[in-house]
Amino acid sequence: MSVLADRADIDAALAPSIAAAFAATVDEQGDNPALSDRIGVAEGWRTLSWRELREQGLALAAALVDLGVQPGDRVAIMASNRIEHVLADVAAMHAGATAMSIYNTLSPAQVAYIAEHAKPSVVVLENDDHLARWSLALAGVPHVVVIDAVAPEGALTWAELVDRAGAVRDKHAAEAEKRWQALGHDDPATILYTSGTTGDPKGVVITHRNVLFEAESSSRTSQLTGENIGVSYLPYAHIAERVLGIYIPMVEGAHLYLVGDPAQLVGTLAEVRPTRFFGVPRVWEKIQTGIGGLLAMETDEAKKKAVAEAMATGLEYIESLQYGEQTSPELQARFDAVNAAVLTPMKAMLGLDRVTWAGSASAPMPLETARFFAGLGLPIYDIYGMTETCGSVTACGPGSFRLGTVGRAQPGIEIGLGEDGEILARGPVTTSGYYRNAEATGALVDAEGWVHTGDIGELDADGFLKVVDRKKEMIITSAGKNIAPSNIENLLKESPLVGHALAFGEGRPYVVAILTLDPDVAPVIAGKLGLSSADLASLAQEPAILGMVEQAVAAANERLSRPEQVKKWTLLPVEWTAESAELTPTLKLKRRVVHANYAEEIAALYA
Repeated sequence: MSVLADRADIDAALAPSIAAAFAATVDEQGDNPALSDRIGVAEGWRTLSWRELREQGLALAAALVDLGVQPGDRVAIMASNRIEHVLADVAAMHAGATAMSIYNTLSPAQVAYIAEHAKPSVVVLENDDHLARWSLALAGVPHVVVIDAVAPEGALTWAELVDRAGAVRDKHAAEAEKRWQALGHDDPATILYTSGTTGDPKGVVITHRNVLFEAESSSRTSQLTGENIGVSYLPYAHIAERVLGIYIPMVEGAHLYLVGDPAQLVGTLAEVRPTRFFGVPRVWEKIQTGIGGLLAMETDEAKKKAVAEAMATGLEYIESLQYGEQTSPELQARFDAVNAAVLTPMKAMLGLDRVTWAGSASAPMPLETARFFAGLGLPIYDIYGMTETCGSVTACGPGSFRLGTVGRAQPGIEIGLGEDGEILARGPVTTSGYYRNAEATGALVDAEGWVHTGDIGELDADGFLKVVDRKKEMIITSAGKNIAPSNIENLLKESPLVGHALAFGEGRPYVVAILTLDPDVAPVIAGKLGLSSADLASLAQEPAILGMVEQAVAAANERLSRPEQVKKWTLLPVEWTAESAELTPTLKLKRRVVHANYAEEIAALYA
């Protein structure tokens, strides 16, 4: 089918709104488990069924109506991944309002900017830390609801909101029903303020049609069947988690286990054994590092050889599943044997043995990481998109993937390249614009409806897209060489010892790198080397550690062209996190922040 025919076919299948699709899901799967979390239980999980989720959401919608919330108002939520977060979201939608999840790592100044810009009528906060982050903004908010902390004067506790919902449900039930029934394709489903790597965050308006089209188009690419059991751990302010962890389950049904603390992810995976799992590249890299560490500790050479041979077969098999390739009966038999004997038990240790779909997005996936998991017999389907496109516009999927690419355009969506190689996207998933920011909207969407992504890409003859780097982050050296820093950084991070890397060289004669140690791996290596300290600051000065980092840089340089090679580098005595400002909440580098914070270190590398 043509793009336009696909688009028309998908549009014909869409419900009038997310709320209408949600109601249909409840009619079909009402008694099935929907959400589980560990809040308030001594052991195990507390769980809501789909029917309970909707009924409690409708009751809370009545409470919002009673508080004076009007259709089109904004309801801001700062909380971890827990049932109350989703309930607040569901309640806002059914009251005709627009739910906005806010990153819980934003500073008080950033929160104040968003609050002044969006002017929410209700703010839902989880704990004391979130109250502190809203300290500069709460005076202008009509209603504040606090889940776990002591409510400040004039605020409601979550328990009080629930009690109000029970008292006024009958009084406002008809009004709530009228409001969600009135929702249509062009109404905003959410406004997501991008975490951004520079400047003030912009509010991306995502409509009901954006979401519904994204869900249906993605479903046709992924071709998934069977039980959907997932783990929700990325912030709901991240478009991928909002789509995969809230909206698609509302449309299709699922059982999501909510993890409030990402540090609990590994243990949760082993317990839940999801059938579908999404991770940003840094998550996959960390899992790879953990497995690699276990393999390195194996002293039985026969076992190490057996694992290496099994993973070689796994990689060969996954490569044979790529678009245009074929799997021979002999290879299928070899893979089936090693998968049962070696690879599945390895995946079971991680809780990934039941995964039928694994995805990655948000930043380019290092090819070696993708090949590593292919060696386990697990293809990671790379996806490309942005908040402004409601998530994915291209994706790999069964029968249509190619390692090292982010797949082909999803059904009903157009992909193109500008004259300078910038990736362009057009279709029903693209945002209607930035909230109250016509100037930024005009720079994002051109007169022909193409969204300018700001990324540089390459399209092969079969339509598979490869993301090269951010357009504004490409390095142009003093010799005029155009260099993609992410390519250099991914090679440097192939060393498990390297936590983060930033390549620099704009207007300079050569490329340099700023590196940090992996906070999990470095202490383990230090112990093996017999070093007395496991402190990152101390380890960054240890000759043995510096020697290993030097080897990692040399290994990366062997695979780079001469202009791309790192001539000098420095190892920092700190860890980069979202809290320390060098990373966004989705673990992407804030390059300008690093440039500013470590200007002296960069200057010293060129001294």
